[in-house]
Order: sequence, then C-alpha cells, then structure tokens
Amino acid sequence: MEMAAASGLPLLTEPERDPEKTTTYGTGEMILDALDRGFRDISIAIGGSATNDGGMGCMCALGVRFLDENGEILQGCGENLGKISEIDVSGLDSRVAKTKFTVMCDVNNPLCGENGATYTFGPQKGGTPESLARLEEGMLHYRDVLLREFGVDVNEIPGAGAAGGLGAALVVFLNAVLKSGIETVLDLVDFDSRLQGVSLVVTGEGRTDWQSAFGKVLHGVGMHSKKYGIPAVAIVGSMGQGAERIYDSGIDSILTTVNAPMELHAALEQAEELYLNAARRLFRMLKAGNEMKQTD
Repeated sequence: MEMAAASGLPLLTEPERDPEKTTTYGTGEMILDALDRGFRDISIAIGGSATNDGGMGCMCALGVRFLDENGEILQGCGENLGKISEIDVSGLDSRVAKTKFTVMCDVNNPLCGENGATYTFGPQKGGTPESLARLEEGMLHYRDVLLREFGVDVNEIPGAGAAGGLGAALVVFLNAVLKSGIETVLDLVDFDSRLQGVSLVVTGEGRTDWQSAFGKVLHGVGMHSKKYGIPAVAIVGSMGQGAERIYDSGIDSILTTVNAPMELHAALEQAEELYLNAARRLFRMLKAGNEMKQTD
C-alpha cells in the first residue's frame, strides 16, 4: 500500500498544509482495512507525506493510546509529540503480532537533527521556522519516550525519519523491516544484470537538491552504475540547493528540463514535452562530443 494515498501532500491545498496539525491516522485505517481483508504480509511504501507526527496518528488508529501527564488521551498529530508522557499499547490490534510488515522508503534520514524528518522535509509540508522548531523539540521528546518505554533508540535507525517519522513508529510498534525503496525496485527489475553492455545510464527525478543524496532514486541508480564503471546522467525538472552533492553518488551530470521561466503548474502540464526536448539536447551534445577531433 502507498501511505501517500491516505496521508499524502498532494491531497491538501497549500493553505491546508500544516505539519503540526496533519496526521497519519488515515494510513493506520488503511492498515486496519488490509488486516480486515485477511492480509498478513503487508508492504507499505512511505513517502510524499503531508505529516510530521512521528507515526503517532497511524498508531492511534491501530489502538495505541498516547497519554499526557494527566492521563488524557492525545490525538495523533505533530503538535502533540511533546506532550506524550506515557504510551499504552494494550489496545494495539492483536492481528499486528501475526503480520509481517515491510516498509519501503526512499530516504535514510534519521528521526531528529539537522538531517532529520522535521528540518529536512517539514518546510515542503507547510512548516514555518517557528513551527519547525516546536516540531523538532516535540520529536526529540518523542524519541526519548520511545527509548524509555521500549528500549529502542530510533534515531540510530536509518530511514526512521521517513514520512515525518512514520518509519520510526512502524519499526517500534509493528516490528516492521525498513528497506530502501529504490534498492527494492532495482532488485525487482534485476538492474545490475541490465547494466551489462551498457555504456551510459540516463535517470531522473522531479527536483534534485541536497535531499537526493539520502537514498533516493538518483543515489541508488548512480551508485549501482558507478560500481560497474558506467557513467550516469540525470534529467530533472529543476535543481535546488545542494544538488551538486549527488555527484558523489555516481551521477556525473545533471540536465534540467525547464528551458524558460515558468510556473510549476505550467511545467507539470508540459512535463513530457520538456523531458523529451531535454533528452534530445543531451544526446545531441553526446553526439557532438563523440565527433570531436582528438588533438595532440
């Protein structure tokens, strides 16, 4: 299942985006539905979330109770992370213990810190500098409570910060196994075997920035290509701050599709045409380079 189908950023308008209020409760409802249908081997793709609740909402839907210092039940949302005093798992759906959960995520960010869930992904979810500071404080408290109650330091788990910290909750409460989304896909398509006899790999993504080096598509494709000494280039919609970091992950060059100033909606409407035009420019350049005369 795809958590973004229930808790994804595209489901909200710009004014509705607020990582202190949004919740993964709907993702928990999807898991319940799968359990009701008899599934006991569930794969969950997490990413593209609108949330920063540490998976608190998802676990509430599955029967976990988060209590404040007065014993009152807290709703699962980002602004309540810092209010958690006790976690009661006695009501957790019993079918969870009989179910295998595999979680695929496209990042390996920790739960907290500069590269954690809040500061890395919070801004794109509508977070302000002030709300991000509050959310990070709450997330640090949440990490400490999980360590105290369950003996697990989730900040040591790569990918715990995926989907606003949902990765951490799925590991702690559902005993889920976190797997790299891109590595899973590359294994499924037998990517390494397909590289045999290849002289160039062309990949891409919507926007390349400093986050791209944290286990996303370009990182995975680039590292596999690099392993076999095959150059890899990326055609992307746009480049953001720190995009050059991806060069350390086996990507040799980046070409953007946008060829003139335009609004995002216009770029999305013309995405296919822009991508094809960028690909033509790339291969014309490669052709020109191949035809360059060698000089002494």
